Amino acid sequence: MHRRYKRAKTLLECLKTKKNETVSKIESTLNKIPTKLAQLFRYLKSRLCVLWGKISPFLKPISFASAKSLVLRFKWRILIILIVLYAGSKTYDYFYPPEVKAGGPTTVSTIVVEKKDIPLIIESTGTIVSNAIVDIRPMVTNTVAKIHVKDGQEVKAGDLLFTLDNRNDTANYERLKALAEDAQKQYLRAKELVAKNFISQAGLETSLANAKSAQAAARSAEVQLSYDSIRSPINGRAGIVNVFPGSLVQASNVVTTATSSTATSSVGSMVTITQLNPINVQFVIPEKDIPVLLENQLDGDPLTVKVTVGDSGKKAYEGKVLVIDNQVDPSIAAVRVKAQIPNNSMTLLPGQFARVSLVANTLKDALSVPSQAIVMNPRGRIVFTVDKEGKAVAKPVKVVYEYQGTTVVTGIEAGDKVVVEGKQNLRPGTKVKEAKSKEAAPQNPPTPPATEKK
Repeated sequence: MHRRYKRAKTLLECLKTKKNETVSKIESTLNKIPTKLAQLFRYLKSRLCVLWGKISPFLKPISFASAKSLVLRFKWRILIILIVLYAGSKTYDYFYPPEVKAGGPTTVSTIVVEKKDIPLIIESTGTIVSNAIVDIRPMVTNTVAKIHVKDGQEVKAGDLLFTLDNRNDTANYERLKALAEDAQKQYLRAKELVAKNFISQAGLETSLANAKSAQAAARSAEVQLSYDSIRSPINGRAGIVNVFPGSLVQASNVVTTATSSTATSSVGSMVTITQLNPINVQFVIPEKDIPVLLENQLDGDPLTVKVTVGDSGKKAYEGKVLVIDNQVDPSIAAVRVKAQIPNNSMTLLPGQFARVSLVANTLKDALSVPSQAIVMNPRGRIVFTVDKEGKAVAKPVKVVYEYQGTTVVTGIEAGDKVVVEGKQNLRPGTKVKEAKSKEAAPQNPPTPPATEKK
Protein backbone atom coordinates (compact mmCIF):
# COMPACT_ATOMS: atom_id res chain seq x y z
CA MET A 1 0.00 0.00 0.00
CA HIS A 2 2.84 2.35 0.85
CA ARG A 3 4.51 1.62 -2.50
CA ARG A 4 1.35 2.47 -4.41
CA TYR A 5 1.00 5.72 -2.53
CA LYS A 6 4.63 6.57 -3.23
CA ARG A 7 4.23 5.73 -6.91
CA ALA A 8 1.07 7.85 -7.18
CA LYS A 9 2.87 10.72 -5.47
CA THR A 10 5.73 10.44 -7.98
CA LEU A 11 3.29 10.50 -10.90
CA LEU A 12 1.59 13.60 -9.51
CA GLU A 13 4.94 15.35 -9.26
CA CYS A 14 5.67 14.40 -12.87
CA LEU A 15 2.30 15.78 -13.92
CA LYS A 16 3.07 19.00 -12.07
CA THR A 17 6.44 19.20 -13.82
CA LYS A 18 4.81 18.69 -17.21
CA LYS A 19 2.19 21.19 -16.20
CA ASN A 20 4.92 23.73 -15.42
CA GLU A 21 6.58 23.02 -18.78
CA THR A 22 3.24 23.48 -20.53
CA VAL A 23 2.69 26.76 -18.70
CA SER A 24 6.15 27.92 -19.81
CA LYS A 25 5.36 27.08 -23.45
CA ILE A 26 2.06 28.91 -23.19
CA GLU A 27 3.79 31.96 -21.76
CA SER A 28 6.38 31.94 -24.56
CA THR A 29 3.54 31.73 -27.08
CA LEU A 30 1.79 34.61 -25.40
CA ASN A 31 4.89 36.74 -25.91
CA LYS A 32 4.46 36.34 -29.65
CA ILE A 33 0.82 37.46 -29.65
CA PRO A 34 0.18 41.22 -30.04
CA THR A 35 0.27 43.19 -26.79
CA LYS A 36 -3.46 43.76 -26.34
CA LEU A 37 -4.28 40.12 -26.92
CA ALA A 38 -1.53 39.05 -24.49
CA GLN A 39 -2.89 41.36 -21.80
CA LEU A 40 -6.33 39.83 -22.28
CA PHE A 41 -4.96 36.31 -21.86
CA ARG A 42 -3.05 37.29 -18.74
CA TYR A 43 -6.18 38.80 -17.24
CA LEU A 44 -8.16 35.63 -17.96
CA LYS A 45 -5.35 33.53 -16.51
CA SER A 46 -5.38 35.47 -13.26
CA ARG A 47 -9.14 35.18 -12.96
CA LEU A 48 -8.99 31.45 -13.62
CA CYS A 49 -6.32 31.03 -10.97
CA VAL A 50 -8.52 32.80 -8.44
CA LEU A 51 -11.46 30.64 -9.46
CA TRP A 52 -9.31 27.51 -9.23
CA GLY A 53 -8.21 28.49 -5.73
CA LYS A 54 -11.83 28.74 -4.64
CA ILE A 55 -13.09 25.45 -6.11
CA SER A 56 -9.95 23.27 -5.71
CA PRO A 57 -10.67 22.37 -2.03
CA PHE A 58 -13.96 20.84 -3.08
CA LEU A 59 -12.48 18.72 -5.91
CA LYS A 60 -11.16 15.24 -5.43
CA PRO A 61 -7.45 14.62 -6.17
CA ILE A 62 -6.86 13.53 -9.77
CA SER A 63 -5.17 10.15 -9.92
CA PHE A 64 -2.96 8.98 -12.75
CA ALA A 65 -5.44 6.25 -13.67
CA SER A 66 -8.32 8.69 -14.00
CA ALA A 67 -6.17 11.12 -16.04
CA LYS A 68 -5.06 8.31 -18.34
CA SER A 69 -8.62 7.07 -18.75
CA LEU A 70 -9.78 10.60 -19.62
CA VAL A 71 -7.04 11.08 -22.21
CA LEU A 72 -7.69 7.69 -23.84
CA ARG A 73 -11.40 8.36 -23.92
CA PHE A 74 -11.13 11.76 -25.63
CA LYS A 75 -7.82 11.29 -27.49
CA TRP A 76 -9.18 12.15 -30.98
CA ARG A 77 -10.98 15.22 -29.73
CA ILE A 78 -7.85 16.39 -27.91
CA LEU A 79 -5.77 15.80 -31.08
CA ILE A 80 -8.24 17.76 -33.25
CA ILE A 81 -8.24 20.65 -30.74
CA LEU A 82 -4.42 20.78 -30.80
CA ILE A 83 -4.34 20.76 -34.62
CA VAL A 84 -6.94 23.56 -34.79
CA LEU A 85 -4.99 25.65 -32.28
CA TYR A 86 -1.74 25.18 -34.20
CA ALA A 87 -3.34 26.03 -37.56
CA GLY A 88 -5.02 29.08 -36.05
CA SER A 89 -1.69 30.28 -34.64
CA LYS A 90 0.03 29.96 -38.02
CA THR A 91 -2.88 31.66 -39.82
CA TYR A 92 -2.78 34.57 -37.42
CA ASP A 93 0.96 34.98 -37.93
CA TYR A 94 0.47 34.98 -41.72
CA PHE A 95 -2.27 37.61 -41.92
CA TYR A 96 -1.10 39.69 -38.97
CA PRO A 97 2.69 39.39 -38.96
CA PRO A 98 4.65 41.08 -36.21
CA GLU A 99 5.85 44.51 -37.16
CA VAL A 100 9.45 43.88 -36.29
CA LYS A 101 11.22 40.67 -37.24
CA ALA A 102 14.26 39.35 -35.54
CA GLY A 103 17.50 39.85 -37.42
CA GLY A 104 19.18 42.69 -39.34
CA PRO A 105 17.65 45.11 -41.86
CA THR A 106 16.58 43.88 -45.31
CA THR A 107 18.66 45.01 -48.29
CA VAL A 108 16.57 46.65 -51.02
CA SER A 109 16.97 48.81 -54.12
CA THR A 110 14.83 51.93 -54.39
CA ILE A 111 14.05 54.79 -56.75
CA VAL A 112 12.86 58.31 -56.00
CA VAL A 113 9.51 59.07 -57.66
CA GLU A 114 9.50 62.23 -59.78
CA LYS A 115 6.81 64.04 -61.75
CA LYS A 116 7.27 63.90 -65.50
CA ASP A 117 5.28 64.02 -68.73
CA ILE A 118 4.51 60.52 -69.98
CA PRO A 119 3.30 59.98 -73.57
CA LEU A 120 0.13 57.93 -73.85
CA ILE A 121 0.84 55.64 -76.77
CA ILE A 122 -1.53 53.27 -78.54
CA GLU A 123 -0.06 50.33 -80.41
CA SER A 124 -1.57 48.84 -83.53
CA THR A 125 -0.70 46.91 -86.66
CA GLY A 126 -1.21 48.13 -90.18
CA THR A 127 -0.10 48.00 -93.79
CA ILE A 128 2.23 50.19 -95.82
CA VAL A 129 0.28 51.83 -98.67
CA SER A 130 1.40 54.12 -101.45
CA ASN A 131 0.64 57.82 -101.32
CA ALA A 132 -0.30 57.62 -105.03
CA ILE A 133 -0.42 54.68 -107.41
CA VAL A 134 -1.43 54.78 -111.09
CA ASP A 135 -2.00 51.93 -113.55
CA ILE A 136 -0.89 53.09 -116.99
CA ARG A 137 -3.50 52.02 -119.55
CA PRO A 138 -3.94 53.04 -123.24
CA MET A 139 -6.70 55.39 -124.34
CA VAL A 140 -6.77 54.00 -127.89
CA THR A 141 -6.34 50.66 -129.64
CA ASN A 142 -2.91 50.63 -131.20
CA THR A 143 0.45 48.88 -131.26
CA VAL A 144 3.43 49.77 -129.13
CA ALA A 145 6.14 51.42 -131.21
CA LYS A 146 8.75 52.23 -128.57
CA ILE A 147 9.21 51.76 -124.82
CA HIS A 148 11.05 54.58 -123.00
CA VAL A 149 10.91 53.18 -119.46
CA LYS A 150 12.68 50.25 -117.83
CA ASP A 151 11.56 47.95 -115.07
CA GLY A 152 11.95 49.66 -111.67
CA GLN A 153 13.00 53.00 -113.14
CA GLU A 154 12.42 56.22 -111.19
CA VAL A 155 10.25 58.57 -113.25
CA LYS A 156 8.94 62.10 -112.83
CA ALA A 157 5.60 63.59 -113.77
CA GLY A 158 5.55 64.24 -117.55
CA ASP A 159 8.25 61.72 -118.48
CA LEU A 160 7.54 59.81 -121.68
CA LEU A 161 6.84 56.13 -120.98
CA PHE A 162 5.51 54.62 -124.23
CA THR A 163 5.12 55.68 -127.85
CA LEU A 164 2.38 54.01 -129.89
CA ASP A 165 2.25 53.75 -133.68
CA ASN A 166 1.18 57.31 -134.53
CA ARG A 167 1.49 57.35 -138.34
CA ASN A 168 -2.21 57.28 -139.04
CA ASP A 169 -3.08 59.77 -136.29
CA THR A 170 -0.29 62.10 -137.44
CA ALA A 171 -1.53 62.06 -141.01
CA ASN A 172 -5.11 62.68 -139.91
CA TYR A 173 -4.01 65.58 -137.71
CA GLU A 174 -1.96 67.17 -140.51
CA ARG A 175 -4.90 66.84 -142.93
CA LEU A 176 -7.37 68.43 -140.50
CA LYS A 177 -4.87 71.10 -139.58
CA ALA A 178 -4.44 72.03 -143.27
CA LEU A 179 -8.22 72.19 -143.71
CA ALA A 180 -8.48 74.42 -140.64
CA GLU A 181 -5.85 76.78 -142.03
CA ASP A 182 -7.62 76.89 -145.41
CA ALA A 183 -10.98 77.58 -143.73
CA GLN A 184 -9.42 80.43 -141.80
CA LYS A 185 -8.06 81.96 -145.03
CA GLN A 186 -11.50 81.61 -146.65
CA TYR A 187 -13.03 83.44 -143.71
CA LEU A 188 -10.51 86.33 -144.02
CA ARG A 189 -11.17 86.58 -147.79
CA ALA A 190 -14.92 86.62 -147.15
CA LYS A 191 -14.50 89.56 -144.75
CA GLU A 192 -12.81 91.57 -147.55
CA LEU A 193 -15.55 90.69 -150.04
CA VAL A 194 -18.31 91.73 -147.64
CA ALA A 195 -16.61 95.15 -147.28
CA LYS A 196 -16.82 95.55 -151.09
CA ASN A 197 -20.40 94.21 -151.19
CA PHE A 198 -19.45 91.23 -153.34
CA ILE A 199 -21.05 88.67 -150.93
CA SER A 200 -23.78 88.94 -148.35
CA GLN A 201 -23.41 88.97 -144.57
CA ALA A 202 -24.87 85.45 -144.47
CA GLY A 203 -22.01 84.17 -146.61
CA LEU A 204 -19.50 85.68 -144.17
CA GLU A 205 -21.17 83.96 -141.21
CA THR A 206 -21.13 80.64 -143.05
CA SER A 207 -17.41 81.05 -143.74
CA LEU A 208 -16.78 81.78 -140.02
CA ALA A 209 -18.68 78.66 -138.98
CA ASN A 210 -16.67 76.53 -141.41
CA ALA A 211 -13.40 77.95 -140.03
CA LYS A 212 -14.35 77.21 -136.41
CA SER A 213 -15.50 73.70 -137.25
CA ALA A 214 -12.26 72.95 -139.06
CA GLN A 215 -10.21 74.26 -136.15
CA ALA A 216 -12.20 72.08 -133.67
CA ALA A 217 -11.63 69.01 -135.84
CA ALA A 218 -7.89 69.81 -135.92
CA ARG A 219 -7.76 70.12 -132.12
CA SER A 220 -9.61 66.82 -131.75
CA ALA A 221 -7.09 65.16 -134.05
CA GLU A 222 -4.29 66.70 -131.97
CA VAL A 223 -5.77 65.20 -128.81
CA GLN A 224 -6.11 61.84 -130.53
CA LEU A 225 -2.47 62.07 -131.60
CA SER A 226 -1.41 62.83 -128.00
CA TYR A 227 -2.82 59.45 -126.89
CA ASP A 228 0.00 57.82 -128.83
CA SER A 229 2.53 59.34 -126.40
CA ILE A 230 1.89 57.97 -122.90
CA ARG A 231 3.50 60.00 -120.10
CA SER A 232 3.76 59.53 -116.34
CA PRO A 233 1.16 61.53 -114.38
CA ILE A 234 3.08 61.36 -111.05
CA ASN A 235 6.55 61.05 -109.58
CA GLY A 236 7.35 57.52 -108.57
CA ARG A 237 8.90 54.19 -109.44
CA ALA A 238 7.85 52.10 -112.41
CA GLY A 239 6.96 48.50 -111.80
CA ILE A 240 7.37 45.62 -114.23
CA VAL A 241 6.68 46.60 -117.82
CA ASN A 242 4.02 44.25 -119.18
CA VAL A 243 4.22 45.11 -122.91
CA PHE A 244 6.85 44.94 -125.61
CA PRO A 245 7.45 46.76 -128.91
CA GLY A 246 4.86 45.54 -131.35
CA SER A 247 2.34 44.50 -128.66
CA LEU A 248 -1.26 45.35 -129.47
CA VAL A 249 -2.92 47.35 -126.70
CA GLN A 250 -6.59 48.16 -126.43
CA ALA A 251 -8.60 50.77 -124.59
CA SER A 252 -9.88 48.28 -122.01
CA ASN A 253 -8.96 46.72 -118.68
CA VAL A 254 -7.05 43.88 -120.32
CA VAL A 255 -3.95 45.26 -121.98
CA THR A 256 -2.03 42.22 -123.10
CA THR A 257 -2.15 38.46 -122.89
CA ALA A 258 0.96 36.35 -122.26
CA THR A 259 1.07 32.65 -123.15
CA SER A 260 3.64 30.22 -121.76
CA SER A 261 4.07 26.47 -121.91
CA THR A 262 1.94 26.02 -118.80
CA ALA A 263 -0.67 28.80 -118.72
CA THR A 264 -2.08 31.91 -120.32
CA SER A 265 -2.35 35.06 -118.19
CA SER A 266 -3.74 38.53 -118.79
CA VAL A 267 -2.16 41.68 -117.41
CA GLY A 268 -4.31 44.67 -116.50
CA SER A 269 -1.91 47.54 -117.18
CA MET A 270 1.08 48.42 -119.30
CA VAL A 271 3.02 49.42 -116.19
CA THR A 272 2.21 50.65 -112.70
CA ILE A 273 3.75 53.85 -111.30
CA THR A 274 3.96 53.92 -107.51
CA GLN A 275 4.95 56.91 -105.40
CA LEU A 276 7.28 55.68 -102.65
CA ASN A 277 8.49 58.89 -101.03
CA PRO A 278 6.68 59.93 -98.94
CA ILE A 279 4.71 56.77 -98.24
CA ASN A 280 1.67 56.09 -96.08
CA VAL A 281 0.76 53.56 -93.41
CA GLN A 282 -2.85 52.58 -92.77
CA PHE A 283 -3.98 51.01 -89.48
CA VAL A 284 -7.00 50.77 -87.18
CA ILE A 285 -7.60 52.14 -83.68
CA PRO A 286 -10.13 50.55 -81.27
CA GLU A 287 -13.38 52.40 -80.74
CA LYS A 288 -12.65 52.98 -77.06
CA ASP A 289 -9.58 55.09 -77.92
CA ILE A 290 -11.34 57.37 -80.43
CA PRO A 291 -12.20 60.10 -77.85
CA VAL A 292 -8.53 60.37 -76.90
CA LEU A 293 -7.54 60.78 -80.56
CA LEU A 294 -10.19 63.38 -81.37
CA GLU A 295 -9.49 65.34 -78.19
CA ASN A 296 -5.83 65.69 -79.06
CA GLN A 297 -6.65 66.46 -82.71
CA LEU A 298 -8.93 69.33 -81.68
CA ASP A 299 -6.02 70.92 -79.81
CA GLY A 300 -4.33 71.53 -83.17
CA ASP A 301 -1.24 69.43 -82.46
CA PRO A 302 -0.61 66.82 -85.17
CA LEU A 303 -0.57 63.25 -83.94
CA THR A 304 2.78 61.53 -84.39
CA VAL A 305 3.44 57.89 -85.16
CA LYS A 306 6.44 55.58 -85.01
CA VAL A 307 6.47 52.74 -87.54
CA THR A 308 8.62 49.60 -87.63
CA VAL A 309 8.61 47.04 -90.42
CA GLY A 310 9.79 43.45 -90.28
CA ASP A 311 10.62 41.15 -87.41
CA SER A 312 13.82 42.90 -86.35
CA GLY A 313 12.34 46.35 -85.85
CA LYS A 314 15.84 47.84 -85.86
CA LYS A 315 14.82 51.02 -87.70
CA ALA A 316 11.82 53.12 -86.78
CA TYR A 317 10.20 55.67 -89.08
CA GLU A 318 8.49 58.71 -87.60
CA GLY A 319 5.61 60.48 -89.30
CA LYS A 320 2.38 62.41 -88.89
CA VAL A 321 -1.26 61.37 -88.99
CA LEU A 322 -2.96 62.53 -92.20
CA VAL A 323 -6.56 61.63 -91.52
CA ILE A 324 -8.85 59.78 -89.12
CA ASP A 325 -11.75 58.17 -90.96
CA ASN A 326 -15.19 59.72 -90.50
CA GLN A 327 -16.91 56.48 -89.52
CA VAL A 328 -16.33 53.39 -87.39
CA ASP A 329 -16.29 49.97 -88.99
CA PRO A 330 -18.97 48.10 -86.96
CA SER A 331 -17.60 44.68 -87.95
CA ILE A 332 -14.35 45.27 -86.04
CA ALA A 333 -15.40 48.18 -83.76
CA ALA A 334 -12.46 50.27 -84.95
CA VAL A 335 -11.71 53.36 -87.01
CA ARG A 336 -9.19 53.55 -89.84
CA VAL A 337 -6.29 55.96 -89.55
CA LYS A 338 -3.78 56.95 -92.25
CA ALA A 339 -0.38 58.45 -91.50
CA GLN A 340 2.45 59.63 -93.75
CA ILE A 341 6.12 58.81 -93.17
CA PRO A 342 9.28 59.74 -95.11
CA ASN A 343 10.91 57.03 -97.19
CA ASN A 344 14.11 58.65 -98.39
CA SER A 345 15.99 55.35 -98.42
CA MET A 346 13.23 53.69 -100.46
CA THR A 347 13.24 50.69 -98.13
CA LEU A 348 9.48 50.63 -97.59
CA LEU A 349 7.18 49.09 -100.17
CA PRO A 350 3.36 49.02 -100.35
CA GLY A 351 1.82 45.93 -98.83
CA GLN A 352 4.38 45.42 -96.07
CA PHE A 353 3.18 44.57 -92.57
CA ALA A 354 3.90 47.38 -90.10
CA ARG A 355 3.77 47.90 -86.34
CA VAL A 356 2.55 51.36 -85.41
CA SER A 357 2.91 53.29 -82.15
CA LEU A 358 0.67 56.34 -82.07
CA VAL A 359 1.21 59.11 -79.51
CA ALA A 360 -2.44 59.75 -78.60
CA ASN A 361 -1.91 62.11 -75.67
CA THR A 362 0.51 63.15 -72.93
CA LEU A 363 -0.04 62.64 -69.22
CA LYS A 364 1.17 65.82 -67.53
CA ASP A 365 3.07 65.57 -64.22
CA ALA A 366 2.48 61.83 -63.95
CA LEU A 367 4.08 59.61 -61.31
CA SER A 368 5.64 56.48 -62.79
CA VAL A 369 7.38 53.50 -61.19
CA PRO A 370 8.92 50.33 -62.60
CA SER A 371 6.27 47.66 -63.03
CA GLN A 372 8.30 45.23 -60.92
CA ALA A 373 7.86 47.52 -57.90
CA ILE A 374 4.12 46.77 -57.73
CA VAL A 375 3.03 43.96 -55.41
CA MET A 376 -0.24 42.08 -55.83
CA ASN A 377 -2.04 40.97 -52.66
CA PRO A 378 -5.61 39.94 -51.81
CA ARG A 379 -6.50 43.58 -51.09
CA GLY A 380 -5.23 44.96 -54.41
CA ARG A 381 -1.98 46.50 -55.62
CA ILE A 382 0.55 48.08 -53.29
CA VAL A 383 4.07 49.44 -53.35
CA PHE A 384 6.55 49.53 -50.50
CA THR A 385 8.07 52.89 -49.67
CA VAL A 386 10.81 53.75 -47.20
CA ASP A 387 10.00 56.36 -44.53
CA LYS A 388 12.39 58.70 -42.73
CA GLU A 389 13.14 56.08 -40.08
CA GLY A 390 14.25 53.55 -42.70
CA LYS A 391 11.19 51.32 -42.31
CA ALA A 392 9.04 49.79 -45.04
CA VAL A 393 5.55 51.26 -45.48
CA ALA A 394 2.90 49.60 -47.68
CA LYS A 395 0.88 52.04 -49.79
CA PRO A 396 -2.11 51.00 -51.94
CA VAL A 397 -1.91 52.34 -55.50
CA LYS A 398 -4.15 52.49 -58.55
CA VAL A 399 -2.70 51.81 -62.01
CA VAL A 400 -3.49 54.48 -64.62
CA TYR A 401 -1.63 52.80 -67.46
CA GLU A 402 1.20 50.35 -67.97
CA TYR A 403 3.54 49.33 -70.73
CA GLN A 404 7.06 47.96 -71.26
CA GLY A 405 8.16 47.92 -67.65
CA THR A 406 6.83 51.35 -66.62
CA THR A 407 3.55 51.94 -64.79
CA VAL A 408 1.83 55.25 -64.07
CA VAL A 409 0.09 55.09 -60.68
CA THR A 410 -1.78 57.21 -58.17
CA GLY A 411 -1.58 56.86 -54.40
CA ILE A 412 2.01 57.96 -53.90
CA GLU A 413 3.69 61.36 -53.78
CA ALA A 414 6.62 62.87 -55.62
CA GLY A 415 9.81 62.29 -53.63
CA ASP A 416 8.74 58.92 -52.18
CA LYS A 417 11.40 56.22 -52.17
CA VAL A 418 9.79 53.17 -53.77
CA VAL A 419 11.30 49.72 -53.29
CA VAL A 420 12.05 48.01 -56.61
CA GLU A 421 14.08 44.95 -55.61
CA GLY A 422 13.90 43.04 -52.35
CA LYS A 423 10.19 43.68 -51.78
CA GLN A 424 9.43 39.97 -51.46
CA ASN A 425 11.12 39.95 -48.04
CA LEU A 426 9.33 43.02 -46.69
CA ARG A 427 6.52 43.47 -44.20
CA PRO A 428 5.14 46.76 -42.94
CA GLY A 429 7.58 48.13 -40.39
CA THR A 430 10.57 46.10 -41.58
CA LYS A 431 13.92 47.86 -41.28
CA VAL A 432 15.61 48.29 -44.67
CA LYS A 433 18.94 49.43 -46.00
CA GLU A 434 19.87 50.58 -49.47
CA ALA A 435 21.86 48.24 -51.71
CA LYS A 436 25.31 49.44 -52.70
CA SER A 437 24.82 48.75 -56.41
CA LYS A 438 22.39 51.08 -58.19
CA GLU A 439 22.55 49.34 -61.53
CA ALA A 440 19.51 47.17 -60.89
CA ALA A 441 17.28 50.10 -60.01
CA PRO A 442 18.08 53.29 -61.98
CA GLN A 443 16.95 56.50 -60.37
CA ASN A 444 15.43 57.83 -63.58
CA PRO A 445 13.81 55.00 -65.55
CA PRO A 446 13.55 55.79 -69.25
CA THR A 447 10.25 56.91 -70.64
CA PRO A 448 8.65 53.95 -72.47
CA PRO A 449 8.40 54.35 -76.23
CA ALA A 450 4.96 52.77 -76.20
CA THR A 451 2.26 52.28 -73.59
CA GLU A 452 -1.00 50.56 -73.33
CA LYS A 453 -3.91 52.23 -71.76
CA LYS A 454 -5.54 50.42 -68.90
